[in-house]
Amino acid sequence: MTYGLSLDIGTSGTRAHAVDLSNGKIISTAMTSCHPLPGANIMDHLTFCINVGSDIAHRILMDTVNKVIRNLHINLKQVERVAICGNPIQLSLFQNIPVDDLAFAGENAHRVNNIKQQKRDAGVFNAADVGMDVPDGAELLVPPAIRHEIGADALAMMYKSGFLDQKENCLVTDYGTNAEMALKVGDDIYTGSAAAGPAMEGQSIKYGMLASPGAICDLEYEFKWRCKVLDDDMNVGVGDQFDFGLEMCTEEGPMHGKAKGITGTGVIAAVAAAMDSNLWSKGKLTTSDGKLHMQDGVYIDTNDILEACKAIGAMRAGHFALIEHAGIKFSDLDIMYMAGASGTYVDAVKAREVGLLPPSCKRVYQIGNTSLSMATDILMKPELLDELQDIANQIRANHIMFATDKTFEEIYIQELALWEEGMTMEMYNENLARSGIQPLPPVKGSPKVFRIVERDIPDYGEYGLKIMDDIGTVLNGRFDGCTKCGLCVKECPEHALSMDEDGTFHVKTKNCLGTACYRCQMKCPQKVYKYDQLRL
Repeated sequence: MTYGLSLDIGTSGTRAHAVDLSNGKIISTAMTSCHPLPGANIMDHLTFCINVGSDIAHRILMDTVNKVIRNLHINLKQVERVAICGNPIQLSLFQNIPVDDLAFAGENAHRVNNIKQQKRDAGVFNAADVGMDVPDGAELLVPPAIRHEIGADALAMMYKSGFLDQKENCLVTDYGTNAEMALKVGDDIYTGSAAAGPAMEGQSIKYGMLASPGAICDLEYEFKWRCKVLDDDMNVGVGDQFDFGLEMCTEEGPMHGKAKGITGTGVIAAVAAAMDSNLWSKGKLTTSDGKLHMQDGVYIDTNDILEACKAIGAMRAGHFALIEHAGIKFSDLDIMYMAGASGTYVDAVKAREVGLLPPSCKRVYQIGNTSLSMATDILMKPELLDELQDIANQIRANHIMFATDKTFEEIYIQELALWEEGMTMEMYNENLARSGIQPLPPVKGSPKVFRIVERDIPDYGEYGLKIMDDIGTVLNGRFDGCTKCGLCVKECPEHALSMDEDGTFHVKTKNCLGTACYRCQMKCPQKVYKYDQLRL
């Protein structure tokens, strides 16, 4: 028997299928609970590569990839083919391609820093050459990026959803940390990527977790709010019921005692519940203790909701900017495709209410993990690479860099004022009008929702799903002048840093917040601890 491996390398983690190449049957599935690199978003990973080294980042990622594929219940010596999908940064790390051109946007920055633009077209390579524990000669099939931060994963959501064949105006978004999105108007396609942040994946949230067993994934209103919790098969189970206004549990459900945390979709539902219950005002939760309590000790607080609101604001600003650049009105758009785990499990009606979907959308399709699905398609049909390259070539002309786009910037400023300062929607639209931007219409009615899949990964295979937490490696280092006072170790909020008696430091990469923190370095009284000098 010969096997193939399909991989989705995402900012929040890695997912993989083992596939029987003779019939296309999925045998098993494995996924990680987080990314092995320090940090929780694209910018953290990029900064780590630039400061510490792309080769080290590549080795850390490949260590995790090999741990994942060793948990797929197959003999890796019988692997003949590997197909991979993901955003340009993660695929560059996987292939050990320099990421400088992705870290610095714009031709001027490239010229000043003498940066060479890397080619990220479709190709067939040797999987063993990138460090995979598969036989030498096993093919590695890599689909193309479209442009800069819009990569193969964005192409996957367009290709797998039916977006490319849609005759009406439509929008597709992969609801994750990087929030790739595309708008189709006639034959024109406009693409962009909003740095929504890790809240959409349940990260940077106190009790946050990825979509996995035990995660509160939704809150459903049944006269009171009912928690929905993912069971061991990743299906949605019924949890406890709460009256958030009275701050009490009113009924225990079958999933009582089984909640471990809350995923990004649950956080979005909590935002909707807080707004509906009039518990959010001027950037604060107005409950007695500033927390919204759910079952089994899980709660979200004001900081959690603010993190979610930043993600919502970035998403809406991205959608808004694409619509403005395309020259259409919100009323011209009523079809929405939602991809990714968050796009699968989130309640589409609540998502539209809080701003994750344009308010005009009347038909919503929730389509699951298109990145892993397309990698599996490529695995079974390698000639698909040529078709995908042709598609990528055709849509490169209308890419919008939100990081430098004035329309996006203006809308995002209004979003922050709306969520954090309590600015009214009337003033929001007045400010946009002064900038020549159309108003944001109110949400009316309920959209018709088509849940194409019940889980973001529909088929786990015969051996089911293996969720892995034991990933990542350890960075080590010693620093001249260190007095071994231990203040840096005490300061680490994630307990990722430890120190031996001889003054050797160790950092667990998957636990470390990376460039978003650096508290260890800032706390050093001798100013000798240098995070960027740590090595494997």
